[in-house]
Amino acid sequence: MSGGSWWSRTALSAWGVFLIGALTWPFLLAFTSPGAALALRDMMVLPHPALTHAAVGFGDLPARSAPQDGVLAVVGKLVPATWFVAALMVAGAGATAWVGARVADRPWTRAAAMTVAVWNPFAVERLLQGQWSLALAAWLLPAVALCRGPAQLLAICGASLTPTGGLFALITSLSTTRRTPILFSLSACLPWVIPAVLNAGAGTGPGTASAASAAAFAPRAETFTGTLGALVGMGGIWNADAVPASRSAGFAVAGIVLFVVLCLAWRHVPLRLLALAACGFAVPLISWLLPGAMAWLVATIPGAGLLRDAQKFVALALPAFVVAAARLDRVDLRLPAVALLLAVVQVPDAPRAIAALAPVHVAVPDIDHRGRDVFFDSRPHLLTRPSDGIPIVDPATKAMNVVESGELIVDGVRVDEPSPRWRAATDIFGTTPRPELPSDADFSVQLYYSDPQVALVVHPDGTVEDTGYPARALPRTGIALLVLWFLLPLFAFAPCLRRACAVLRASDRRRCEP
Repeated sequence: MSGGSWWSRTALSAWGVFLIGALTWPFLLAFTSPGAALALRDMMVLPHPALTHAAVGFGDLPARSAPQDGVLAVVGKLVPATWFVAALMVAGAGATAWVGARVADRPWTRAAAMTVAVWNPFAVERLLQGQWSLALAAWLLPAVALCRGPAQLLAICGASLTPTGGLFALITSLSTTRRTPILFSLSACLPWVIPAVLNAGAGTGPGTASAASAAAFAPRAETFTGTLGALVGMGGIWNADAVPASRSAGFAVAGIVLFVVLCLAWRHVPLRLLALAACGFAVPLISWLLPGAMAWLVATIPGAGLLRDAQKFVALALPAFVVAAARLDRVDLRLPAVALLLAVVQVPDAPRAIAALAPVHVAVPDIDHRGRDVFFDSRPHLLTRPSDGIPIVDPATKAMNVVESGELIVDGVRVDEPSPRWRAATDIFGTTPRPELPSDADFSVQLYYSDPQVALVVHPDGTVEDTGYPARALPRTGIALLVLWFLLPLFAFAPCLRRACAVLRASDRRRCEP
C-alpha cells in the first residue's frame, strides 16, 4: 500500500482491519475458549482432533476432508486446532485485502477492491454453511491469480486444504500459464486425488454421486434476483438456512448492480481472468439451465461429484471482480465509491450473521478406543446444537476412528447412500434384526460382511461391546501424502533460501579475502 498521503494510508489500513475483523471475529473467540470447538453445520473443528484413517483420506467416505483433517490433527498435537483455524482465516482475509490494495492505484479504488475481495456473499454464505476452508480458498484465489513467488505458492497451499479449494487453485494456476504454480497446485491436490483413485480401485465405490444430489445442491434463487441474479452477485447457495437475513429481505439486488458496475471496467481486466470468471459462471449456469446434463455428469463420470454443488464455482470470478474494482477509476472517478457501498450493502448484516460461528462446547463420547474402530449403533449421523438446533457433524468422527454412514437426506430426498461398511456393520452389530443380504448387493458390502473390522460397538443404552479386533495401522500412503503437504510451504520458500545462502557464501568469501 505504498504511495499516497499518510492520512490515506492510515485510513486504508483501518478499513482493511475493519473488513478482516468484521468477517473473522467469531474465530478469534477460540483464543479465549481453548476447550471449545468450532461447530456449525459442515464445520467440526475440535481443539485436539485425532489422526484417523478418514483424516488422511482413507476412511469409509470419499476423501472430502483431506488433507484438512489430517493437518488439523497434527497441529492439534501442539496447539488447539481451533487456534490454527482462527489464524488461517485472519491470514486469508488479510491476504485478499492486501492483494486488492496492491492492484489498485488510488485510495478509493484500493478500498473498493479490498471490500469486494473480503466482504462478499460467497464468503459469508459458505462460512454460515460451515465450509470455512472453502471460504478461505475463495479469499486466497486473488493471491493465486495475481501474486508471484512464495506468496502465490503459499496461497495455493492454503486453498488446497479442501479438495474443492485445491481444484480452484489448480484452475486459477492454469490461467497464469506458468509451470511452477501449475506443478505446485497438482502436488497440493495429491492428498485427496490419490486416495480417491485407490478407494475407487479397491471396490469401495465408483467415485460418482447420485443424480438426485445434482438437483439438491443446485444454485438457488434469492429474493428479487432470480437464480441468475443471485449467481452474478456471488450468492445463491443451495441451503437457504445458511443465508443472512438481509439477502432474503431484498439486499441481494445490490449484488446485481455491483456486477453491472464492475462490468464497466471489463476492458481493463486481463483476458485470462475474464476467462476464469466465465468458467466459474459456466458450471452453475449448466446446473441451472441443463439440470439433466449435470445429473448425468455427476452420476456417470468418476470425480464429477465435485460439480454437484455448482454454485461454489462462482468463487473463480473473484480475481476478476477484484481487478475490475481496482480499475473503476479508469472509467469514472466516482465509481469506486459506488462499488464499495454496493459491496457492503449486498450483505450488510454479515458481521451479525456470522456470530453463529462462535466456538461452542460439544460432547465427545468418552470411550477407551485406543485407536480402534468404533461403530455407534443407532446414533444419528447429524447432531444438533442444544442452543439453537442448528445441525452439526458428529464430533465423534473427528475424535476417533468411527464407522461412518455418510448418508445424506436433503428436503426428504436421499442424495447420498450409506457407506458399504456401515451398512454391513449395521446388519451385523445393530440392535435391529439382521436382514438377509440382497442378491444384488454390491461387492463392497459383501466384502465388509466377511470382515467389518469393527473393534468396539456402542449400543444405544451406552454399553460397549468389545469384539477384540485390534487397532488398524494408519495407511502409509495417507501419511506420506500428509507429509508431502506439510513440505510444500518449504518448497515455496526454497528459492528464497537458495538466494539467502548464496548471499551468505559471497559474504564469507569477501571476509576471507586478504
